[in-house]
Order: sequence, then structure tokens, then C-alpha cells
Amino acid sequence: MDFLVNLSEGWQFTIQLIVVLICLFYGAKKGGIALGLLGGIGLLVLAFGFNVAPGKPAVSVMLTILAVVVASATLQASGGLDVMLQIAEKILRRNPRFLTILAPFVTCFLTILCGTGHVVYTMMPIIYDIAIKNGIRPERPMAASSISSQMGIIASPVSVAVVSLTAFLLNATSPLAGFDGYVDLLAITIPSTLCGVLMVGIFSWFRGKDLDKDEVFQEKLKDPEFKKYVYGDAKTLLGVKLPFKDWLAMWIFLGAIAIVAILGAFPELRPAFEVKGALKPMSMVDTIQMFMLLAGAALLIFTDVDAGKIGKNEIFRSGMIALVAVFGISWMADTMFAVHTPMMKTALGSVVQEHPWTYAIMLLLISKFVNSQAAAIAAFVPLALGIGVHPAIIVAFAPACYGYYILPTYPSDLATIQFDRSGTTHIGKFVINHSFILPGLIGVFSSCVFGYIFATFAGYL
Repeated sequence: MDFLVNLSEGWQFTIQLIVVLICLFYGAKKGGIALGLLGGIGLLVLAFGFNVAPGKPAVSVMLTILAVVVASATLQASGGLDVMLQIAEKILRRNPRFLTILAPFVTCFLTILCGTGHVVYTMMPIIYDIAIKNGIRPERPMAASSISSQMGIIASPVSVAVVSLTAFLLNATSPLAGFDGYVDLLAITIPSTLCGVLMVGIFSWFRGKDLDKDEVFQEKLKDPEFKKYVYGDAKTLLGVKLPFKDWLAMWIFLGAIAIVAILGAFPELRPAFEVKGALKPMSMVDTIQMFMLLAGAALLIFTDVDAGKIGKNEIFRSGMIALVAVFGISWMADTMFAVHTPMMKTALGSVVQEHPWTYAIMLLLISKFVNSQAAAIAAFVPLALGIGVHPAIIVAFAPACYGYYILPTYPSDLATIQFDRSGTTHIGKFVINHSFILPGLIGVFSSCVFGYIFATFAGYL
């Protein structure tokens, strides 16, 4: 392999980038846990083929994923998630006329509270039932809700994307002046995300034909079997009396989130330790990990959860896939880009500094490749900081880490299509013209614009 080592840096970088992209594309195509496993091939080529010293996987990010996922999965196993869903359903069924506006906010808030967009699966049958029974084109609220559920990740105090982005910004060589971390990031991402969700809802209100004017749908309704299928049995949590332990589980989980938020806002409440001769409060990464584990433990103790069910539910399985993806991708990316950062800074630094919006586009595309906001941040933000992207730009354009709606391959989007029995939520003839592409582009673009505005008001830009 000496001939590879003796190549010019430009050729080495080109070959290594091709290898990394092949791993990303093939891993994304195979789906699931494959994305992280394929990182091992890239690492092998870099270390044994190019004699590049292995970098460092994002261990703190991975441990935070583990803590948050275990707590959220325990919440689901305890029944606390059912309480949240029942409250959300009551809000939607009382206001069916505004379903297309309210449903995206409901799914976004559920994600903000739970730290994962996979809670949307249980809401989709409810949203469909309300829409079809009130003559609303199901595509409108359903596609918007699927997109908004994923947009909420970058605004969640317990999401991996927020915690990892905070850690990267605080550990930057040139930290952002006036930026103290966790709460300061959420002060930008929460309002910008909610503004983006509103734009998605407004656009979706007017998209597509009303059902009574949709010739294709009306023609299909002439088939009695299709009509029965479309207007079939309703799925609802209304009228279901949930036990006290389910309510207790919800309040335990929300209480833990509230304490984390308070500790983030007031660093003096956290224990301080001596670091290099100076007292510094315990990091928010450690704080979140501790309180998420505490929340899971409290749920086990006070709600009599069957511990065997925790590792079998959807939240736990999805979280473990994300953990493996971040492990493989972050390790491979750090290994490759760390050695080429000086060259890339020379080649790309001036471009990104003169045209900051190019950072958002690159982050968006990487997110599509890796199908994960946390993995996209782990792969690209350290590189961006290394080539001179201003930390304020990274804060302002944080919503750009959501780009996996570009192709309809993400589980929540595919599930939404299946839940819409009317067929209005669909994948078009050319694949790219599917029901999620426009709400996704509008939501992310709007969130980035508002993020830039809020970052300016905060004095970062």
C-alpha cells in the first residue's frame, strides 16, 4: 500500500472521499444499522491503506444517545407516552377545522419532549381519522406532521443532535462570544423551528385538491370496497381510562426534562469541579446523561415497569440504530477530515466565509446521506469549525441538519404513506416529486432564515 501513501495529498483526499461516499451511499441504501457498520470499511481503508491514524469517535454523543433512548423507551414501556398521545388527540379532535395547522405543532412538541421523532407513528392513524372524517385531504396534515416531527429534533432539550452540537460549539478553538451552550442554542432553535413548522402548516393548508374536487379520488370512491377501506375503523385513545401509573410516568419524565432545562439555564446550580486550576460547572452533557438515567430509574421504581419490555419497543430499537450510525460515521469522518483539515481550510474556508449559506446546503446534503441529524452534525460540524466557519453561522443554520426528507426513504415518511388509506400522501412518478419534499424544503428553509434573524438579535452575528 506504499503507493497510496506516496500519492499527493490532493489525490489521497480524492480517493479517501470516494471511499467514504461509497460507504455512506451503500449504508444508506441498505438502511437500518448498516450505515454505522459500513464506517468500519472506511476506517480499515484509511488506517491500513493510507496509514492514517484513527481519529476519535464521538463518545460523549454516543453515551448521551444511550441515556436519552433508554429513558424515552422506559417512558413508552411505562405507559407515560400514551398519556401524551391522549392529550394530543383531545386537542386535535376538538379543533378539526384547524387540523392542518395544529397537527404539525402537536407532533413537533411530542418530539421536543421525547427527543425522538419516532413518536409520530402513533399519532398518524389519529390524524388520518380526523382528516378523512372531516373532508380534509389527508396529505395536508399528514405530510406536514411527518416533516414537523423530525424538525423538532433540533429544538429538543433531550435530543442527541442538540447535545452534540452544543458540545462541538463549546469545544471549538474559537468559541462563540456570549454563547454559554445548551440553553443559548435552544433559545435560537426552538423559536426558529416553531416558525418553520408554522410555514409548513400554512403551505399545507392550501396544497392539493379538496377531496370533493379530486377527480381521481372520487372515481375510486365508486368502488364500495375502497370506500369502506378509506372510511374504515377509527383509531382513538379517547374514552380510554389510563391508570394513575401512566400519568405518574409522564410527570416523572417531564420533571426530569424541566430540571435539565433549569440546570442549563443556571450553571451555578450544577456542582463545580477544578479543571486546570479553575472551577468549572459540570458539563451539560454529563448533566443530561445523569438525569436521563435517573428518569429511567425513577420510572422503574415508581411505575412498576416490566424491564423486559424496554429493549423491545420502537424507541429503543430506533435509538440503538442511531447509536451505531453515529459510532461508525463520526469515527470515519474524524479520521479522514482531521488529517486534511489544513488543505480543506485553504480550499473551502474562503468560500464558506464569503457565502455562509453554502454551509447550510452542505449540512443538508450530508444529512440526506446519513439519514440522521445527530450523525450529520457529528460528521460535518467539527470539519466546518476546522475550516473557519463562524460558530454563529452554525447556530443560525442548525435546522439544516434535517435533510433526509429529500428522498422518501425515511421510516416515518414511509409509514405516513401507509397510514394514509386515501392514497393522497404518495410518492410521485419521478420519486423526487413526493408528498414530503415541498413541506420539508419550506420548513427547513424558513427555520434557517428565522434562525439567522434570531442569531442576529442575540448578538452572535
